[in-house]
Amino acid sequence: MNLSTKQLRAFTALADERHFTRAAALCHLSQPAFTALIQQLETALKVRLFDRSTRSVALTPEGKEFEESVRRILADVDAALAGVSDHALRKRGRVAIALLPSLAADWLPQVLASFHRENPGIEMQVYDVLSEPCIEGVRSGRVDFALAATRVDTPELRAELFCSDTFHLVCPKGHPLGDLPTVRPKDITGYSFIHLSRTSSVRQYVDAATHPATFPAILEVDQLATVSGLVKAGLGISIVPGLALYQFHGPELETRPIQWPGLVRKIHLVRRRDRGFSVAAQALYDWLVANPPVAARPTRPRATKSRPSA
Repeated sequence: MNLSTKQLRAFTALADERHFTRAAALCHLSQPAFTALIQQLETALKVRLFDRSTRSVALTPEGKEFEESVRRILADVDAALAGVSDHALRKRGRVAIALLPSLAADWLPQVLASFHRENPGIEMQVYDVLSEPCIEGVRSGRVDFALAATRVDTPELRAELFCSDTFHLVCPKGHPLGDLPTVRPKDITGYSFIHLSRTSSVRQYVDAATHPATFPAILEVDQLATVSGLVKAGLGISIVPGLALYQFHGPELETRPIQWPGLVRKIHLVRRRDRGFSVAAQALYDWLVANPPVAARPTRPRATKSRPSA
């Protein structure tokens, strides 16, 4: 049995109005076309739904029983259509992303705040984790996409360049390295160095750019905030990404850009190849692409002392 919502809506209109002409007008149909819809419905159901007379129209007992079910069905249909429409208009939806902590702490909050103002009905979930968990989140389907420092091109995942990140030396104010016109890897080997863990993309980039040279590590930690505190305390120096420089401001610290071959961190947007974005995920993706991060400026190095003229 094939019943259309058009027939069901005609039925409820006649049940409400108890008059063919008024019910036909509500449905924007001519009276003959409307009458045909009701007759088709009764024929399909093999039951009379209305008692008709020259003066009135009334539901039969079968019609009254049918009315309750029809109104529930139409309410469910209307709710489903409204839900799809809200998603299409970005009034509702859900999106989950994973990204590096250096991006999540400083750049992301303002970007998400502006996105939320424009799309208040979209529920957002953020995982601030290292590159490998970012990629695993996309692979498992837990997140829609990720911003990671590892390029991944596999049959199931693809990556596109999102932004680039430079690196900077951080040292206590007044440190001898602050007077050098250019800092080279061999200049750093004589000082205690604070490393990030080997699972960090920052550590991997630094190690690759300085190989075979090694920096003597006084400590190895997981968080850039810890690196900042240790450098401030005078325990050593370090190299950090530009997108994390917000954690290295203050009168105790000095930061300087480092330009070594290969020492540029590439941030990639990672997504699944076999799965398109939802409307909500596409909206956030477009928003992030339109508002990429800008690395903070380093603190100005101390001026090199002028030499007395001969």
